[in-house]
Amino acid sequence: MKIKLAFRLSRVLLHVIKGFATCALLFPWLDEARRNGHIQRWSRQLLGICGITVELAGSSAPAAHALLVANHVSWLDIFLINALCPSRFVAKSEIRAWPVLGRLAVMAGTVFIVRGRPRDLRHIFQGLVASLRQGQRVAFFPEGTTAAQGTLLPFHANLFEAAIDAGAPVQPYALRYLDAQGALHPGANYIGDTSFAESMVTILSGPPMHAQLVCLAPIEARGAHRRELAGAAHAAIGAALQRRA
Repeated sequence: MKIKLAFRLSRVLLHVIKGFATCALLFPWLDEARRNGHIQRWSRQLLGICGITVELAGSSAPAAHALLVANHVSWLDIFLINALCPSRFVAKSEIRAWPVLGRLAVMAGTVFIVRGRPRDLRHIFQGLVASLRQGQRVAFFPEGTTAAQGTLLPFHANLFEAAIDAGAPVQPYALRYLDAQGALHPGANYIGDTSFAESMVTILSGPPMHAQLVCLAPIEARGAHRRELAGAAHAAIGAALQRRA
């Protein structure tokens, strides 16, 4: 077990170093599409090193231009979404403190929200609207924090306003991590007092996971209220999480 953990951990560290080099040396010279291609491949490879296979499910196709919202289970979520639907992320500032991967998230263009700074939030909001108007896919987790699999916390509605101002649809996604029997994998939960290091060790030393990202029907934002959008997205994701994998 210790040998397996050490081997996987060394592979993760080498892969992260590769990510730093790509962000520092290539990203300044690449357009958005090529950057997204690198981010997608790197994220898929990271999950593979962690023993996680990925699947894009659902009857709807991912929209190239949308405000993507999803339930939040783990630090893995950003990489799962980027592995299947590369996006510009908005995330809580605590993610920046993740060992190594937090810094990599900064270099990959993640925008961080610091609680209690309304001026920063207004500036970030304007940037989101501009990104959406440019035809980009922007993603965030409206619960604001992680929740145990099988539960869904209330959604914060503020950032849904960006879709209304930009005239972009909101596309909800339901994500979950399954074990070999198709049940929710407990090793994915990143809640309570669990540290990033503890979660990483649990995942790297544990049995394989199958990560499923369920793409749900887009919700029209024009003429809607942000609370209506938040409520509709919450209902869609909640219903998808209740369905069997």
